[in-house]
Amino acid sequence: MNSILNKEPVIRAEKSLKQFNSDLKVIVLKQTARTANEAAAALGCKVGAIVKSLLFKAGDNFVLCLVSGDKKCSLNKLKKILDEKDVSMASPDDVKKITGYTIGGVSPTGHLIKIKIFIDENLNRFSSIFAAAGHPNAVFEINFENLIALTSGEIKELTE
Repeated sequence: MNSILNKEPVIRAEKSLKQFNSDLKVIVLKQTARTANEAAAALGCKVGAIVKSLLFKAGDNFVLCLVSGDKKCSLNKLKKILDEKDVSMASPDDVKKITGYTIGGVSPTGHLIKIKIFIDENLNRFSSIFAAAGHPNAVFEINFENLIALTSGEIKELTE
């Protein structure tokens, strides 16, 4: 399992976390946390405390939405926030190219290209939240205020 910590995307996520706060650490899970439900089961927490990192293509730009695991990101709300008609989920290739991570392991931090980040206000319900750290079996624990500070994300009402 330790070989996960040696993978480049996990190293990049961890470096970004440590630069922000040396107490933050990557947790390697025995089972996959590719989905919010799997992550919650592995961590023994509520699904809503899992941060889903969803990349959207908006015209020629990309935006990463950090959404509570028990909510759905609303395309209509995203279109209004961005004032952009053409908004869709990014392709797996775009996710890899922009963030440097594969779907199921997209960290809110340590991206290859700087992108705008929106944070779902629903994540504020939990004292601790968990987000991916570059691999489907790697996560980190953080609180809402620190997630905002770590990502420089804007709090938005994103869900339906």
